[in-house]
Amino acid sequence: MSDISKLASQFQDFISDTKSIVIVQADNPDGDSLASSLALEEILSELGQEIILYCGVEIPGYLRYMPGWDRVVSELPQKFDGSIIVDTSALSLLETLTKKDDLKWLRLKPALYIDHHQTEATIDFASGIVDAAAVSTGQVIYNLARELELPMPLPACEFIGYSVLSDSLGLTSEAVDSPTFQLMADIVERGVSVAKLDNARRSLSKKSRRIVEYKGKLLTRIEFFDDPRLAMVTIPWTEIEQYSHEYNPSMLVIDEMRMVEGVQVAIAFKTYPDGKITAKIRSNYGYKVAAGIAEHFGGGGHPYAAGFKITNNNDLGSIKIDCLTVASKLLDELDTAA
Repeated sequence: MSDISKLASQFQDFISDTKSIVIVQADNPDGDSLASSLALEEILSELGQEIILYCGVEIPGYLRYMPGWDRVVSELPQKFDGSIIVDTSALSLLETLTKKDDLKWLRLKPALYIDHHQTEATIDFASGIVDAAAVSTGQVIYNLARELELPMPLPACEFIGYSVLSDSLGLTSEAVDSPTFQLMADIVERGVSVAKLDNARRSLSKKSRRIVEYKGKLLTRIEFFDDPRLAMVTIPWTEIEQYSHEYNPSMLVIDEMRMVEGVQVAIAFKTYPDGKITAKIRSNYGYKVAAGIAEHFGGGGHPYAAGFKITNNNDLGSIKIDCLTVASKLLDELDTAA
């Protein structure tokens, strides 16, 4: 039996035993997690399942180009047969459920996570379906649906397309391979317009004047280290509170940071009143160190896109120094190997 056959059999067993399913996103929803949730909703609804979409935080404005985002609720229902957690296997990313003491409801019932990240799973109450070869969780769902010959209505195909485009940087990341293009060809044959999807994505990439002005201020705060292989920027809570409902501050500048001559890794830090510090890491083509940096701090992700979270630590200075040390070591090892 092939790997996909085993994963599909596991998925079939789960959905056969659950009539009402809550689909859970992590507290840092992105294009892949939202699109994967919506794709699953379409596929499973066709099978007669009752689906509830949940995320502990409000869906960011820049993701609201996907129809159906407003069906995602922020209060976990207590009546459901099982849960599917998408696009993460990290317990730390379900912090809102923990704070509200709602995680117990997931623990009491059958649970499954579907993911494509390579990091070690810390969700201890669910079985997992992980395909690290997939470019996105949406691609994992597509593979399962194809293997099981499940219905894939046009909206489900569109959401799978959104998922792939989101996590592959528009089909340009190194993780894109021939199966990814085969998936895109298949959904186009099923009626998906890639141009329509891309136009929808770009329509909410437009920024208000105040966001553009804020971006200008952020650009002046970028710090460069290691001559200057590493770029960092810090976003305090006051700015997160003021701007994140309209646009993710990290995403405003992280690509520009990577485009500076000599920069190989960009890190955007966010600081919170409770002492929490998060980091979004992006590395340029040829420098597969993002996941290694994140894993040093207990996080994870992909070779070129990763992140971590530290709680109850206000010493951002020492964390930056530690990041610089780890990043420089990993980059030096790449240079030596080359």
